[in-house]
Amino acid sequence: MNYIKKHKKMVYIIFVPIFIILVLAVLSIRKIPEDIEYGVSFSKYHSDELGLSWLEAYNAILGDLGVRHLRLSAHWPMIEPSEGEYNWEELDVQMDLASDYDAEVILGVGKRLPGWPECHIPDWARGLSESDLENRITKYINEVVYRYKDHPSLVAWQVENEPFLLGFAKEHCGKLNKDFFDKEISLVKTIDGSHPILLTDAGETGTWFSSYKRGAWFGTTMYLYIWSNKLGPLRYPMTPHFFRIKQNIMELFYGKKPSFLIELGLEPWLLQPIVDTPIEVQYSRMSIDKFENIISFAEKSGYDKQYLWGAEWWYWMIKRGNSRYWDRARELFY
Repeated sequence: MNYIKKHKKMVYIIFVPIFIILVLAVLSIRKIPEDIEYGVSFSKYHSDELGLSWLEAYNAILGDLGVRHLRLSAHWPMIEPSEGEYNWEELDVQMDLASDYDAEVILGVGKRLPGWPECHIPDWARGLSESDLENRITKYINEVVYRYKDHPSLVAWQVENEPFLLGFAKEHCGKLNKDFFDKEISLVKTIDGSHPILLTDAGETGTWFSSYKRGAWFGTTMYLYIWSNKLGPLRYPMTPHFFRIKQNIMELFYGKKPSFLIELGLEPWLLQPIVDTPIEVQYSRMSIDKFENIISFAEKSGYDKQYLWGAEWWYWMIKRGNSRYWDRARELFY
């Protein structure tokens, strides 16, 4: 009897891992695109943080870099700096210049949008109750969507950014109210039924299920080299198969839909602002070799449309006499 039990245990120990490996191997099978369309995320806030002229940097991205696919953000503090008073100057220019260059724009709305501290709230709204805050967010989204829904450069809306990444920036974002998030999506759909809604999730740590099933389009982030407060600088121990497996699992559960690599991290991940970090530390966290490695990794992930994160930093590096990142990125757009 003991012999049979031991034999069964050995069978499980040997064959269960083999079965799991075979299943993962099958799930990792996905066509690798021969041609990839590249875009970038652009943020006036990030340009301001770096001490750049945001308009100069944005013009260079469209003109010199040759970008024709953009992800822009209608950050709430920029749009409504005072309660009920809306500022459209900067975003109007961004949208109109994109149109002048025949570039297409995914425009993000909501409290949680790209860039630290992740959740962007105007100073005047910080003391509001949760219900009052949600009412003000609803009004701000309403204004943005009505203003840009017929803009020729608009191709899609992004509602919030990585809303289900609950452990990241929790001190700034608090707990996700799923009911309110669904109302935000419904609001955008009601005002503008012509443009799809993109929802996003973290590539390495997100489950993807909640965002994928809710949106018409799906976007994942990809950050290979990070800097953990607890573990220090590290590279995620994974291969491109990881992303192909997750894509195939999503399609098995919810069917195929347009999916993008919406944020490919190509600037250094740091524990403090870039301008406060020694340049040698920045190079150690994002050397040109790492830059190349990330691009090569992403090429094998199965995504035929990829939006790069870090264009403002590449331009900032030009101002410091190093154009290697900018020049390498330009090759992707020509």
